Amino acid sequence: MLSNNILQSFSPIITKWYENNKRELPWRETTDPYKIWLSEIILQQTRVNQGLNYYLRFIERFPDVKALANADEIEILKLWQGLGYYSRARNIHAAARMIVEKHNGIFPTDHKDILLLKGIGDYTAAAITSFAYNEAYAVVDGNVFRVLARIFGIDTPIDSVKGKKEFTLLATDLLDKKQPSLHNQAIMEFGALQCVPMSPACGQCVLNNFCVAYLTDSITDFPKKEQKLKQRERFFNYLFIRENNYTYLNKRTGKDVWHNLYEFPLIETGKAVRWEELVQMEQFKALFGNQQAVEITGNVYQVKHVLSHQIIHTSFYQISVGAASANLKGYERIEIGGLEDYPVSRLTELFLQKNNI
Repeated sequence: MLSNNILQSFSPIITKWYENNKRELPWRETTDPYKIWLSEIILQQTRVNQGLNYYLRFIERFPDVKALANADEIEILKLWQGLGYYSRARNIHAAARMIVEKHNGIFPTDHKDILLLKGIGDYTAAAITSFAYNEAYAVVDGNVFRVLARIFGIDTPIDSVKGKKEFTLLATDLLDKKQPSLHNQAIMEFGALQCVPMSPACGQCVLNNFCVAYLTDSITDFPKKEQKLKQRERFFNYLFIRENNYTYLNKRTGKDVWHNLYEFPLIETGKAVRWEELVQMEQFKALFGNQQAVEITGNVYQVKHVLSHQIIHTSFYQISVGAASANLKGYERIEIGGLEDYPVSRLTELFLQKNNI
């Protein structure tokens, strides 16, 4: 059980801190649930300084939910390019269409209806209902987990079912029911600016007089995690084909990374291979037939691309062909100058930037 002193003093302390230290951000200046929703989805796995420009571009291009629902997915993915976790972009598109079809284009006000929207979980639903409608739902994101784990010295892993339940109950007990929006903004901002993951300024912290982690010199021990991500290693060999002023793209449609994004012809191998090995493979011969007609040009661009569950070791080969192979007809033949119109992964975007393409 929490002491009455902590229960009564926690929210006033952090809200006062917030009013003195908060950042001025556009989604804090509105109660429009559509704009709040967009900001929350964009800022998942994204820093504020990176997500801000994406938010502004999305709001400018899609000022309301109907505009987003009526957009082509390719345009949404292109605007999202560089943020990663592209399922978020596909989900906001699907959710916008649900709002148009089931709610006449009006963002739902009921917490249960919001939870039914594609891509919205407990945290996002709580954030929307709290910030847009000032309803008493406690938000629990990564920042909140960290703050509560340190302040109260909670050993329960935050990525366990038990942990999520325990932290949600604690956050609800601490929530100021009279001004939940302010309270939630305050604790999230406190975690983002004050109780940061590495080297927090605990000596200047307004909560250090009852922070268990600070008082026991165990800041780095919190929060606890149970699961360690197992990262799968993969080996991609991309072929950037120049056929005069044209190149070839393929749209990824399977259930894999970068769903519905475009990429160059790809040969995935079980290990790293050299060019001399690659041209002997059946997949390569199937694309080009007579390998003598293929000329490698420019430097090979190699990069290790780290995703949450995968490490992708990649080689980009720039090759020139005199004429298209019949087997390339399954790919989209486009002008090289038109590549910027297609949404691609950050990995491919970096290759294009590095080589001034």
